[in-house]
Amino acid sequence: MTETSPAWTLSGFGDEIDADPVLQVGVLQALGARHIEVRSAWGVNIVDLSAEQLNELRTVLVDRGMGVSAIASPIGKVDISLPAEHEVARLERAIAAARVLEAPYIRIFSFFRAEDRTAESIRDDVLVRMAALAAVAEREGVTLVHENEKDIYGDVPERVLDVIESVGSDRLRVAWDNANFVQVGVRPFSDGYAMLRPHLEYLQVKDAIAATGVVVPAGEGDGELLETVTALRDDGFTGFASLEPHLADYNALGGFSGPAAFGRAGRAFRALTDRIGVTLS
Repeated sequence: MTETSPAWTLSGFGDEIDADPVLQVGVLQALGARHIEVRSAWGVNIVDLSAEQLNELRTVLVDRGMGVSAIASPIGKVDISLPAEHEVARLERAIAAARVLEAPYIRIFSFFRAEDRTAESIRDDVLVRMAALAAVAEREGVTLVHENEKDIYGDVPERVLDVIESVGSDRLRVAWDNANFVQVGVRPFSDGYAMLRPHLEYLQVKDAIAATGVVVPAGEGDGELLETVTALRDDGFTGFASLEPHLADYNALGGFSGPAAFGRAGRAFRALTDRIGVTLS
C-alpha cells in the first residue's frame, strides 16, 4: 500500500498581486492555488466593500472555481484607545463578507498602543475587546484567527498565548506568521512553536531577515520556515497555507508584491514543501 503524502491547501493574499480580482485569481491559479485570502478588491478593504461589490467579487471567484480561505480583515489593527464597539461593528461587516464569500476564517489582531504605553498596561483593555469579538464569532458560528502582527499586544508568543488562553474560546485560534515573529526579535520555531501549536490553525507564509527586518521569500530568511513546516507535517497539520509575501512594499495595514514577486514567493514555498514531502493544492 502506498502511503499518502500530507496535503495542505494553498492560498494567498490576492491584493498583494494586483487590485483587480481577476488578475489576483489568475496568478494564484498559475501557482497551483484554488483558494484566495481576501483583504481588498479594486483597492477597497474587505470591510468597506458594498453589498454590490461583494456580490460582484463572489461572481468573479465562483466563475473561476476559486474558494476563499479567509477574510483578511483589519480588525484589531487600531489603537487600543478606540472603544470596543468600533471593532465589533467592523467584525459584523467582516462576517457579512465571510457569508457571501463562504470563508471559514476571519483574521484579526490584538491592538496597537501609543508609544508611551507598555504592552502590560493595555492587557486588560485588549482582553475585553478580544472577548467581545470572540463572543460575536461564537454567536455567528465563524472562526477568528489572531495574527501575530508586530507592535500589537500579541506580537510575541507569550502574549499570543495569553490572549488565546485568557479569552478561552474555541472560536479564537492562531494564525502563525514566521516573518512577523522575526521582526520583533523572536526565533519563531525555537521560541514559540511548542507553546502555540495546540492553538495553531492557519499558516501565513513569509520570511524575514533578523538583522534588518526585511521580508524575503520562505526559506531565505531567519524565520525557521523549514523547521516550522517540518514540525507541522509531523504534527498532522492539514490546513491552509496562505502566501503573504510583502516583497515590494509593506506597512501597518498590509503589503504588496506584484505578480512576478508573488510568483517567486509561491515557488519558494513550494520548494520547501516539496522538500519535506507535503503536497500543496
